[in-house]
Amino acid sequence: MTSALQLVGISKHFENNAVLHNLDWTVARGKVIGLLGRNGAGKTTLLECALGLRETDQGQAFVMGEASSKLSDTVRAKIAFVPQNSELFEWMTGREMLGYFKTMYPRWNADKVDNLIRKWNIDIDKKIAKLSGGQKQRLSIIRALAHDPEFLILDEPVASLDPLGRREFLNELINSVIEQQTTVIFSTHILSDLERIAMDVAFLRDGKIVLQGELDHILESTYKIEGGLTRLQDLLQSLPAQIAQISNAINTSNAPILLKMSTHQAQELREQHPHLTINSMNLEDLFIEVTQ
Repeated sequence: MTSALQLVGISKHFENNAVLHNLDWTVARGKVIGLLGRNGAGKTTLLECALGLRETDQGQAFVMGEASSKLSDTVRAKIAFVPQNSELFEWMTGREMLGYFKTMYPRWNADKVDNLIRKWNIDIDKKIAKLSGGQKQRLSIIRALAHDPEFLILDEPVASLDPLGRREFLNELINSVIEQQTTVIFSTHILSDLERIAMDVAFLRDGKIVLQGELDHILESTYKIEGGLTRLQDLLQSLPAQIAQISNAINTSNAPILLKMSTHQAQELREQHPHLTINSMNLEDLFIEVTQ
């Protein structure tokens, strides 16, 4: 089976700023991946290049086995994208907008649409321009979920929602999308939301995916080691091959290193290097260290 998304050597510059740099990334079908990166890291650019919405300087992007620059109508009908800023036809009412998009998809789940409109209390007979930012974002989400997509890409989809709205959306995502084994890429800076739904995470830094894997496994196997430049350098020189270094090479006296290893290996290092501090990490700590 072809992957849901495959990026090969993708690069993108804006003037003299390299946003994406020779980036490779493969997303298997059925995966639910949280895409993480600092503000300005290029998450939106990455998603737009992946879908063929923005030209790349070099490299190739494939969605469900087809080049994203020339997707067939069949594949397009299986994809849904919710951008960070809802792009709706604001001169229309919500009902008119949904009716327009319904004609574009061979599969349309009218029951789901009606249920979400009632649950989220959206006045679909009001001009979209007169809806609040949160209501517009909910309407954009309904439009994306309405045709039961096989591949759903969400770029900060809940940024404009209040905590209750975010929880309702995430519950709907879990109930109606994940259970259908839909492939989901979920870009967000709200880590608590990500922990509720993401099975995998991918970290974007310096224009590349620098770490990817199952969220629970990464948290269980990643340790932060501190203790001064000389001691850390000594540790790295003596590391067994089974222990992998995640972070960049240390370059200051206060810079920690991240190592991927088992609980047993971490305990052995503590015994062998009592002057080092070796601690497991939560997602927030990991995000800070991996993306800086």
